[in-house]
Amino acid sequence: MSLNKPNQELRRDLLGIAADLKWTGVDLLQIAETLSLAGHESEAQSVLRMSMVLLNDEEKLQRVLHEVAMGRIVRERGE
Repeated sequence: MSLNKPNQELRRDLLGIAADLKWTGVDLLQIAETLSLAGHESEAQSVLRMSMVLLNDEEKLQRVLHEVAMGRIVRERGE
């Protein structure tokens, strides 16, 4: 399905947010590993939980992006 300009912009905006969530989650995973190796296990576990929240949200946003691409979610032209 071809997207109109407002929906193309919506998809592009959501893709950017999804990418930010993913890479922030990945960065937090690396920080958690560093903390764990330094013997800060409780802090590492806290950072790991934050990372998992972001990565799960990125997956949810990918499903929303699919709905935008399929035309189930649309942006009105006036927005």
